[in-house]
Amino acid sequence: MIGAWAGALPALLVAFAVVFLPGLVMGAGLRLRALALWAIAPVLGVAAFAGLALVYGVVGIPWSAWSILVGVAVLGGLAWLAGWWLGPRRPAARSSAHGLRLLAAGLAIGILLTTARFVIYVHDPAAISMTNDAVFHLNAVRHILETGSASSLQVSSVVGSRGFYPAAWHALASAVVLFAGVEIPVAANLVSLVIAAGVWTLGVTWFAQRMTGIPPIAVAMTAALSASLAVFPMLMFQWGVLYSFALSLALVPAVAGLAVGSAQWMQSDSPVAGRLRSAVLLGTLLVAGVGAIALSQPASLLTLSIIAVSWFTWWAIAAAVPATGRKRALLIGAIAGVWVAFVLLWIALTRSTSGSHWPPFRTKLEAIADVLLNGPVLLPVLTGVSILMIAGVIVAITRPQLRWLATAWLVLGGLYAVAASVGNPILRRVLLGAWYADPYRIAAACAVVIVPLAAIGLAWIATWAARSLSRRHGAEAAAFGAAWGLAGVAALGIASLIAAPMIQMRAVTQGTVDAESRYITEDYLSPDERVLLERLDEFVDEDDRVIGNPSTGMGFGYMLSGRDVFPRTWAHPRTDPWKLIQTDLRDVGTNAAVCDALEVYGSPSFVLDFGLGEETPGRYELEGMTDFAGQPGFELVDREGEASLWRITACER
Repeated sequence: MIGAWAGALPALLVAFAVVFLPGLVMGAGLRLRALALWAIAPVLGVAAFAGLALVYGVVGIPWSAWSILVGVAVLGGLAWLAGWWLGPRRPAARSSAHGLRLLAAGLAIGILLTTARFVIYVHDPAAISMTNDAVFHLNAVRHILETGSASSLQVSSVVGSRGFYPAAWHALASAVVLFAGVEIPVAANLVSLVIAAGVWTLGVTWFAQRMTGIPPIAVAMTAALSASLAVFPMLMFQWGVLYSFALSLALVPAVAGLAVGSAQWMQSDSPVAGRLRSAVLLGTLLVAGVGAIALSQPASLLTLSIIAVSWFTWWAIAAAVPATGRKRALLIGAIAGVWVAFVLLWIALTRSTSGSHWPPFRTKLEAIADVLLNGPVLLPVLTGVSILMIAGVIVAITRPQLRWLATAWLVLGGLYAVAASVGNPILRRVLLGAWYADPYRIAAACAVVIVPLAAIGLAWIATWAARSLSRRHGAEAAAFGAAWGLAGVAALGIASLIAAPMIQMRAVTQGTVDAESRYITEDYLSPDERVLLERLDEFVDEDDRVIGNPSTGMGFGYMLSGRDVFPRTWAHPRTDPWKLIQTDLRDVGTNAAVCDALEVYGSPSFVLDFGLGEETPGRYELEGMTDFAGQPGFELVDREGEASLWRITACER
């Protein structure tokens, strides 16, 4: 395992460059620096890739390594030209050497622990997530490479659909394939690692740094604790697999940092001088951030909005109380306007999905306990993190500048409780429809506020302990407590990796627990089946179509071979012709009606036999698409173990 990851290091550097380098170039041109530059770089990079893909799709420019380089160069040049208008960087306040060392230590702890957890679970950089959604996502990357379009308006054509589908993650993964020349699964896993260990850790750390009223040492502790939760980032690469949602949620903290720090930005924290220039720069970054999230997975705009609206409401109320006359009226009007926009956004995103799909699975008391004990979706309870989080909530409530953070936690936790325990279909549709009422996604969204709250709690406890157990006071006690706090997080993180290297997924609707990683299981696509799919191009011409039961993992064939494998997603068609195929294909030699049904789907020449399939959520047993041996109208073409490829001869003209 370690050797495989070591061999993937050059491609990992390419993935890091794809996600970070365009944003670093643009951010430096826009006068960003230090942690702000590194946290916002992925936001700008994702906005650039997804935006270029949209423009290229409209004007007909192919998505290629050269077009990407030219587009990024143009955007970088525009950013530096804008930087000329913004003027020189405003001198930054000096940070203490000890504070920088603590921050570096916290970031190292968070990044290394997340990396270790990811590598252990995924096991091999070329592994495929044996989950339903992985079929669509990986095939979409292949489709981008073949069609030359990564546009969010065109990528859904991989499954014959039209309309918008957020394709920012697919644009990044396809770019890694183009620049590094690696297989699609390798690119997918390396981009995911960069998102989990890099984008998330840096973003949530900067989010904490932008909060007014937070102890400085809590910023470093936020970095270290970014790896402490099971729900994010790892759960999103286990459940689904939700590549797009993971990217969008990892971007939320950095964009939220722009929002909650906007007041200080306009006063003194802006990297450029002048209110107009500061406002233009902040507005540009916010637009880029909203665009990046929307083109990754729009549902995460609601997580961002909950945080931003909570902050703005508390900030505006605090400003309105001492104000009089017109200023107070403007602030009250601004609060009303923000809430109206928030409600409209919520309604729009709720109606843009297919609605609530997941039923409740907990009692109301159990759901509340899940929130308080950080054990959602039947995951193991995290007692230590929960103690720190509750302490952080108490601190946030007692400090007016941080009450918005406690409010955001209460709202997000409440949404999870509704998803887990409330069965009213109207309520679930209205409140949870943007997330399909999926408790996994909502639990992951809670991580954005849980980590900073736990860090605030740890900072308070560590400082109190340092003052009580030593003769240190003030900043010296805080620094001493921070050092020991970071050491404790690192020690406990390593211990948890040793004790439970894999935190296995719980299936809330079935009450089961994964026996092993979903990247190494053979229940969906076995090694023999993968080998057969990888050599489809040896037996199948480019113009021929291959069909099979999508519940067997055969849909990965398009991604692995480039041949026209159908269906290209986990779901089978819901039409009468397909119903005939899935029940009677093996009898095509004696049932001419099956040939007519096959003609509806392009008269496929081949069929894959990977067995009966399975009866689990989203998967089906299709008895007519297996056991072709000895049946008239079929000819064996290739076999690997129990997996086989057959030519359909009964319908040949």
